[in-house]
Amino acid sequence: MARPVKHSLTLSGHRTSVSLEAEFWRAFREIARIEGRALNALAAEIDAARDPDTGLASAIRLHVLAWYQGRADGAE
Repeated sequence: MARPVKHSLTLSGHRTSVSLEAEFWRAFREIARIEGRALNALAAEIDAARDPDTGLASAIRLHVLAWYQGRADGAE
């Protein structure tokens, strides 16, 4: 896996940078596309729901993992 790549997101009207590995960025964008949502909107939802002790990048990774696990569970 490659080093994290930093991208800017806009959450609730303010810009923030998030560093994720390219594979997570691809998966995160795919989830937003499949759900018909803007990436910033999905990131804002994850941001609002995350534990204050969990960083945004970690929360996004956990969301991506849970989303794909849910799809795998549904395929069984």
